[in-house]
Amino acid sequence: MNNFTKSIYARILLWVFATLAVALGLHIYISNYYGSRATRSLFDRLDALQRDQAIEAYQAGGSAGLRDNLHKLGKYFPGEHFLSDAQGRDLIDGSDHAGLIAEARERGNGGPKRGSHLIFAKASDDGRYWFFATASGPPFTPWSFLFYYVLVLGVVAVLCWVLAAYIGVPLRKLARTVERFGHGDLTARANFTRGDEIGQMARAFDQMGERIETLLTAERRLLRDISHELRSPLARLSFAAELLRTADDREAAAARIRKEIARLTVLVGSLLDMTRAEGDPESRKFEPVALAGLLEGIAHDCRIEAEARQCRVDLAAGPIEITGDPELLRRAIENVVRNAIRYAPEQSAIEINATAQRSSAVVTVRDRGPGVPEDSLARIFTPFYRVDQSRDSSTGGVGLGLAIASRAISLHHGRITAANEQPGLRVTIELPLWTPGAAA
Repeated sequence: MNNFTKSIYARILLWVFATLAVALGLHIYISNYYGSRATRSLFDRLDALQRDQAIEAYQAGGSAGLRDNLHKLGKYFPGEHFLSDAQGRDLIDGSDHAGLIAEARERGNGGPKRGSHLIFAKASDDGRYWFFATASGPPFTPWSFLFYYVLVLGVVAVLCWVLAAYIGVPLRKLARTVERFGHGDLTARANFTRGDEIGQMARAFDQMGERIETLLTAERRLLRDISHELRSPLARLSFAAELLRTADDREAAAARIRKEIARLTVLVGSLLDMTRAEGDPESRKFEPVALAGLLEGIAHDCRIEAEARQCRVDLAAGPIEITGDPELLRRAIENVVRNAIRYAPEQSAIEINATAQRSSAVVTVRDRGPGVPEDSLARIFTPFYRVDQSRDSSTGGVGLGLAIASRAISLHHGRITAANEQPGLRVTIELPLWTPGAAA
């Protein structure tokens, strides 16, 4: 019982029933108090009119005139009507109504009763006559409509139950869904289609559940991939350490250790960049960024690496201003450029172009390398994914560069895509142009 009274379903029912009971009680009270007074006032005036007409008929036509008047009155007001003198003698048949007069004087002009019928008694202004009218049915009281009160109460009760179910049942379903989600069922969804506030709340929960499921799934995948990526260099490092202890050429073993440490350093650095890119975007301060200056700095830093691979970096960028975090954008675009350098053949060029199109700045990075299989184009931006032909130690990649770039561009409300050229790969980055108030 305690749990039932705590539910919103029961509270809605109790609240509506209490409101209905109060309203019904007030209606009965007002009908009984004010309605009866108004009814008595109306009946008093009506009785006075009938009395005066009966007296005028008697005075003008005697008993015969009075009989015609009372007969005509009975057509419109069913029941008995008679007129007597001050002593109670009926002015038509001479019957004695003295007892009714005495009872009327004792009870007031409200009148005596004859069985279940109420008799209205009205004396003339000069006291010479008494007029009596007998109601044809039982007396009217507010309780005469008790059946209709009960009927209305039943209909309203059914409607209130429907209302409470309309509100309470979806909330219970949503509560069970939230409980399942809290116990680890990340696929639990409310799937409400209603358009009211309850539906909006359910859809907000479903959207939250989608994001949490995506984040947790990505986190679990990331942890699994990290454990996989760390296993090989740690095993090689352990082997090199053992080799350093037993091998004759200790310098080669030490070089092997330094190489594995460098690989671990690159991996950890990439993971840190990934963590920063996944950080809270609200904590970042976006500001106007000159895209041409940013790309020139990236091209300058990457030319040394390109020259070492006998390649060159060509840049073409106009005066374009975008909104973003300069450091995060620099790392994102630099990862794309370095990835292009890694797969570019000798004596080829890595082309960086920036143009403005409508409300976006479009940056393209193209190499002349082998490209990517079509079925892998959408997956190269996921963490630790590498196409088959690049899975060797010469590339030096760990599969995080493009994933970091994708996340950083997404945080800037941009888009990054890849497409094969003939030859090579073209990576396209779209970023919103700077407008007043865009940083906010």
